[in-house]
Amino acid sequence: MAIAPAPIAEIRRGPFIESIHCGHAVICDASGGVIAAWGDPEAVVLPRSSAKMIQALPLITSGAADRFGLTDAQLALACASHQGATLHTDAVTRWLGDLGLDDDALRCGPEVSRDPEVARTMIREGAEPCQVHNNCSGKHAGFLTLNRHLGGEAEYINPDHPVQVACRAATEDVTQEDSPGYGIDGCSAPNFATTMHGMARAMAYFASAHSRGDSQSAAATRLVQAMYAHPVLVAGEGRACTRLMRAVTEPVALKTGAEGFFVAILPERQIGIAVKAADGATRAAECAIAALLVRLGAAQAGHPDVAAFLTPVLRNRRDIAVGEIRPAPGLLS
Repeated sequence: MAIAPAPIAEIRRGPFIESIHCGHAVICDASGGVIAAWGDPEAVVLPRSSAKMIQALPLITSGAADRFGLTDAQLALACASHQGATLHTDAVTRWLGDLGLDDDALRCGPEVSRDPEVARTMIREGAEPCQVHNNCSGKHAGFLTLNRHLGGEAEYINPDHPVQVACRAATEDVTQEDSPGYGIDGCSAPNFATTMHGMARAMAYFASAHSRGDSQSAAATRLVQAMYAHPVLVAGEGRACTRLMRAVTEPVALKTGAEGFFVAILPERQIGIAVKAADGATRAAECAIAALLVRLGAAQAGHPDVAAFLTPVLRNRRDIAVGEIRPAPGLLS
């Protein structure tokens, strides 16, 4: 029987609780067992961009990353939902150039840069956004690298393409579940469904990978280390992933996903976390993941970059503080 989503974040205005975000959250240990859960651990979900580390596994396990000499920075970009700042687009453009490819080889579609300065400059110059500005262009550069290694045809986003077949196999392996299907993501690649427990189990797989000796675990460890070595490449200045990875008290890899998804990988504790806001609210997922990091002792509530997502102040048009977002009771302790 399905379990209803549980409260994960409250929106307070003055003395009143004005709104409540509900959702699911699961914390798993290295064995894949559930340490704690809110809502329904068996809820079937689309992890969206929170699955990018899983999608990047075949890039390494196939031998493609080593064949093309990929750096840790490029591996971080393969896991990224970047904001299209110059450092992101330049890095992806160089990566494509190393493959003898250009923007036209991508299949993620153009997107207006999420970096305010870049977006304003492009508007002033009348420049159209390219596919490298897409927040998923790093993942797609990884797909193209894997595709070059495999010798596949150009439409690497097709669900039956060898690149996506490898991604599905990696997903089912680390979640330890057969995927019931997929939805097409915003970047046109298939996004394979799993359960909340499966996704938390997968993050615990990454968190405990350094304790194992097989090649896929070595690949997972390499991706995790790349992410927390390059937090600005994983997201960008001001973004939750980047700010929280810089603020934590121990190495943690964090990754957001569309429609209120968020995951965390804690290698020192060999723990994985998955969070999903049932209404798709990013603010709720950011609040909940910050709360769980504080709950586990991996972040301090008073750190400004933690508090910015744990208890963000709500301000009106005159910049008057009128309320705040708080974790739902029971999430912090």
